[in-house]
Amino acid sequence: MKYLPLIWSGIWRKPGRTILIFLQVAVAFALFGVLQGLKTGVEHAVAAARADLLIVHSRADFFFSPLPLGLLEQIRSRPGVKVAIPVELYGGYYQKEENGMGIVAIRPDKDWTDAFTYTIAPEYLAAFARSRTAALISEFDAQKYGWKIGDHIPLVTKVPQKDGTSTWAFDVVGTFTDSDVAVSRYKILVNYAYYDEARVTGTGNVNHFNVGVTDPKLAVPVADAIDRRFANSSHETKTESLRELAQTQVQQIGDLDFLIRAVVSAVLAALLFATATMMMQSVRERTSELAVLKTIGFTDRAVFLLILAEAVVVCVVAAACGLALATLVFPFAARFVFGLALPKVTIAIGLALAAALAVVSAAIPAARAARLRVVNALAER
Repeated sequence: MKYLPLIWSGIWRKPGRTILIFLQVAVAFALFGVLQGLKTGVEHAVAAARADLLIVHSRADFFFSPLPLGLLEQIRSRPGVKVAIPVELYGGYYQKEENGMGIVAIRPDKDWTDAFTYTIAPEYLAAFARSRTAALISEFDAQKYGWKIGDHIPLVTKVPQKDGTSTWAFDVVGTFTDSDVAVSRYKILVNYAYYDEARVTGTGNVNHFNVGVTDPKLAVPVADAIDRRFANSSHETKTESLRELAQTQVQQIGDLDFLIRAVVSAVLAALLFATATMMMQSVRERTSELAVLKTIGFTDRAVFLLILAEAVVVCVVAAACGLALATLVFPFAARFVFGLALPKVTIAIGLALAAALAVVSAAIPAARAARLRVVNALAER
């Protein structure tokens, strides 16, 4: 503790240089925290995706190659299938284009929620099944727009109706939550029959089918059986679990772990050279001061540790500020990219990296200061 004033004095000997090092380290570790949080979010989304919920879509293209509704009964007849529900996806917006929203048209058949990740109150399910224009809204949208049960919601879409308008009106009958963190919260559930009869084109087609299996262990055999049933037909299918779809989406980005390691390594390497250069300059400028310290009794070891301590204090405090900034950003970013989080272990690793960075960058300058000969140093003054 008695050396703290000396360490503090050494840190602020050149305030401009200290602030520059501080900002460099803080920005680098803020980036480290954000990237690690992104990785955690992706891993959480994949792990949370259900492996027992199957998506049957066109082998040619998920979004632009629809499947005929007639495939539904053949899918339901496969052994192990508990429930199969047709799903149509399209987009729209509420009042302004920036208020974009995904519209999910489904058939409220018996036990249809077993083929989804939604949680819906029984009274809302009953109301949704009774009305063709009924809509279930996410709790997130209900809070954002102030919607409530009984509201009449107009949504502008690119899907024209037979009456010539592209504005679809729905009646709110309840809310729902979605346990799938990988999907958008901006979503509304509507009745497929109402949508299919009112649209001009694509009648009788769906984007995909959601399939719930009787036993999670049967997910893979059921998926294979469905695809074999439609093999070599005009509507070949590809059946994947939600988890497989999530993993595919991650793989399309590339090797996320490698990308994050590469970026972090490059940033830390650049930071290491910049910090080492500044520490070398600092020791060079303080040659006579360090000689005086040795003259009054400081040992080589004490001088070495003094230089290291200065570097460690600056780097660790700056890294802590950078990681704190990353932590503060995540609650806001999680509104758009779900599952983002900065685990405590990541913070600990970040602080340890900062300390290691400080030791490595200051080791050579500190060793030179420790080997400094008093007579030579004072003679050069």
